[in-house]
Amino acid sequence: MSDAIARLLSPRSVAVIGASADPKKTSGRPVAYLRKHGYAGRILPVNPKVAQIDDLVCYPDIASLPEVPEVAVVLLGAERAHLAVKELAERGCAAAIVLASGYTETGEEGARRQQQLVQAAGSMRILGPNTIGLVNLTDGIVLSPSGALEMDHFPVGGIGVVSQSGGILGSLLSRAAARGIGLSKLIATSNEVDLELADFIEHLADDPATRVIALYVEAVRNPARFRAACLKAARAGKPVVAFKIGRSEAGAQAAVSHTGAMAGAERMYDALFRQVGVIRAQSFSDLLDIPAALATGRRLRGRRVAVLTSTGGAGTLVSDDLGVAGFETPAPDAATAQALRALQTGSEAVLDRNPIDVTLAGLRPDLLRGAIRALLASPSYDALVIIVGSSSLAMPELLAGAIQDCLPDSDKPVMAYVSPHAPEIGALLTRRGVPAFAAAESCTAALAGMLHAAGFEAPADVAAAGVPVDAGDLPNGSLDEAAAKAVFARFGVPCATERVVHDAREAEAAARELGGRVVLKILSSQITHKSDVGGVAVGLDAATIGPRLPQMASEVEARAGVLPQRFLVQQMVSGGTELILGLHRDALGTAVLLGMGGVTAELFQDTTLRLLPQQDGRLLPLGRADALAMAQSLKTWPLLDGFRRRPKADVAALVDAIVAFSAMAAQLGERIVEAEINPVFVLPEGQGVRAADGVLVLA
Repeated sequence: MSDAIARLLSPRSVAVIGASADPKKTSGRPVAYLRKHGYAGRILPVNPKVAQIDDLVCYPDIASLPEVPEVAVVLLGAERAHLAVKELAERGCAAAIVLASGYTETGEEGARRQQQLVQAAGSMRILGPNTIGLVNLTDGIVLSPSGALEMDHFPVGGIGVVSQSGGILGSLLSRAAARGIGLSKLIATSNEVDLELADFIEHLADDPATRVIALYVEAVRNPARFRAACLKAARAGKPVVAFKIGRSEAGAQAAVSHTGAMAGAERMYDALFRQVGVIRAQSFSDLLDIPAALATGRRLRGRRVAVLTSTGGAGTLVSDDLGVAGFETPAPDAATAQALRALQTGSEAVLDRNPIDVTLAGLRPDLLRGAIRALLASPSYDALVIIVGSSSLAMPELLAGAIQDCLPDSDKPVMAYVSPHAPEIGALLTRRGVPAFAAAESCTAALAGMLHAAGFEAPADVAAAGVPVDAGDLPNGSLDEAAAKAVFARFGVPCATERVVHDAREAEAAARELGGRVVLKILSSQITHKSDVGGVAVGLDAATIGPRLPQMASEVEARAGVLPQRFLVQQMVSGGTELILGLHRDALGTAVLLGMGGVTAELFQDTTLRLLPQQDGRLLPLGRADALAMAQSLKTWPLLDGFRRRPKADVAALVDAIVAFSAMAAQLGERIVEAEINPVFVLPEGQGVRAADGVLVLA
């Protein structure tokens, strides 16, 4: 745990530079809020125009402070903030929170100011600039002018929030308070001139008051550190939930290969989050809903959910949404149904199906307790959703107490869907340890998040790099197919047998040598999608290939304006499953792409990405477990696994090929501009794989 960050979040003394005596002004709020919310440390206001703020001495400048503050809140504008930062650093202050805007978010002049700020800080840590500050609810320390702090009381709990947006901090703080969701720490990192997401994820992973970490992400600026921090949190048993904005990618740029077209930035974020166990919130509301469920510490072990209701329509809403998301709502087993029947006699009880409709349960706490205990004890269910209907409005305390009484009986997740508009009941339940939601979809999102958290295991140490391949003689630029596949083969990816030819006579000889059916292709570094211009013919033999070659040459010239001079005669591969294996690189890192291949690759978009691990700034290949997981995550995985008596594919050979391809990507690093094999044929078990086409562009 960083000492500077610990002091930033829990300082024994705070200087407020540019403090105003008027609590209605933004510059007057930090002092006012520190006092309002009970800060017990020393407050040191600095303002040359004010002698006193309430009963606090206000100092004319930083040099006049009677002690070195552990933390300073700098309320000066961007043109003067760096001067205060320099003085604070020289006096030995641990950290400064710079609220001013007007830095990199405004352009070149702002970027210059931001660099000036970095130089002024020296070794002192900086939060911001352009931040709203931080709130440590665990210890009652607020270092922020956010208007959300006008509230008198906030529920304290186990959710730590780190946001790259200052305004979102106040939004989450006020929303959580209204819903009874307890937070531990809230930090706005904003421009991240120094302290960033990863710093606070690392810190919260060690924070005993934090059980779940919620992130509002605009961009991960340091992927390697982010990855390490999230894995640290996972190993500490603290789930990370992230809402990433900027998901639309209108106007995606054309790329040389299919891989470039299919692997946009958001897909890379999906891959990064998946690999480090981050649960991706699909909506802003999920950013509180999912952590609220996870903060209970309950563990979801399966997909079977009991829906207990006293109002049929609301129960159907929840069960339907759960079903769409792949959860099951099975009817009660015989023993559970018998236990429920013993609680309530009469024809009004509907106990042989799910939702389980126990009429008037909201008005009879004893009946509600009995039903909850029976369902939590049932081996048929992994979780329980309780529908809170309008009948509960009359006695919410009795309802909440009845549910709370049952919680110690089981560690299965218990949550509530509040059907009428009754936010006060939802907040009451949440404060009592039962996360309550106003939308059926929120119940589903929360359970899905819990299932994700329960299923993730932080990976062991990354795979070691193998023996480097001699690559000193590789050319630069766009390689033709034959040259590209020669490089792939050098790194261990098996390729189809083929011959380079120049005319019909050589093509006939090559076809005779290879035997059986062959494929004729143009060989060009300028044309990568050969089939689009008539540059591929399949099912030929020594008798038909000669006439087909000049015909192909003229077709390609007509369509592409290029007369091919070289051709490839390739042994025809059949009886396998066509996949695409490619590489994509962006600001987040280097990723391997695997998916359904062939000419329909872009049409079906059944692909998965896996980022290469890094160690000490060096890329490493994927491990075999990662490669297998990629294949198994495809919708078309059943085609490899013996779908409808189809022969099982040689998955072991596919895994070898993925690992070899990733080793090439790791060793060559930024030398690779584009790399793709499409298709790679995965043959029946024991027969291996064959790369049948390839694109490679080297810097």
